Amino acid sequence: MFENLFASTGDLTVLVSDLFAIIAPVFICAAIGYGWARRGMPFDNEFTTSLTSNIAFPCLIVATLAKLEIGPEAFSQMALAGLVTVTATIAAAAAVLKLAGYSQPVYLPSLVFGNTGNIGLPLCLFAFGEEGLALAIVFFTVFLVIQFTFGVWVSAGHGSIGILLRTPLVWAAVIGISLQALDIRPPIWVDNTIGLIGDLAIPLMLLTLGVSLAKLRVTSLGRSVALSIGRLAIGLAVGLAVAELLGMEGMARGILILESTMPVAVLNYLFAARYNRSPEEVAGLVLVSTAISFITLPGLLLLVL
Repeated sequence: MFENLFASTGDLTVLVSDLFAIIAPVFICAAIGYGWARRGMPFDNEFTTSLTSNIAFPCLIVATLAKLEIGPEAFSQMALAGLVTVTATIAAAAAVLKLAGYSQPVYLPSLVFGNTGNIGLPLCLFAFGEEGLALAIVFFTVFLVIQFTFGVWVSAGHGSIGILLRTPLVWAAVIGISLQALDIRPPIWVDNTIGLIGDLAIPLMLLTLGVSLAKLRVTSLGRSVALSIGRLAIGLAVGLAVAELLGMEGMARGILILESTMPVAVLNYLFAARYNRSPEEVAGLVLVSTAISFITLPGLLLLVL
């Protein structure tokens, strides 16, 4: 009996250690950014965000997708999963908001578009390695395209394909997937260069996330908590349902569920501020949902690993 107890304790210790190894880098990097901003230290958020989204992150996408040998069926399945997931999430979130009597233009983007980039990609990298990161990028790209089209249409009241076409992240995904599909490898000097620049992306994303969270405020705690729980619950339910529907297993299933259950993306706040859609309410959702997500992440990782 005692041998079984010690064995179980050892397994639990390994499990906790593995979970901590995945969560800790994400949490610590974001916490450094948060603490940096709270101390009033200089941080050019606009410059860092522009550098990350226009240079570092596109390089990471191209470098990751181009060098991994993943069959086109895996990419296609994840792209389809992303499309089905975002469609189902829009339908579920719209129904919830209608029943609650809340504004669709203000709250719908926040309930649909989780932080599949700043938090989701690092988590998939640490949980599943480079191959997991590549599949997560495919999922993220689908959500990004829908967010820059449907999401902008909901917030602004009109669509703008021009915003999407001016987004380097989308073009980077197209280039990376094309290189992978055509089995084309860039010259070593190009590969090394984009790899080096791409290595900046994840730490910069997490630091910027922390800085952004430090500057946001909660104006309606009760509503923020309720809608934040709704965002995570809808994401988890849809992720599980889509994984079952498409027969996804193993790493692909884990990535789908993990990315589907991310907290509200900071980008929703930026769009809300730009189009005057109660940005203070959206800021509260970003802050509260991220805090809740960090608490629930161990359980979520146990589910998908």
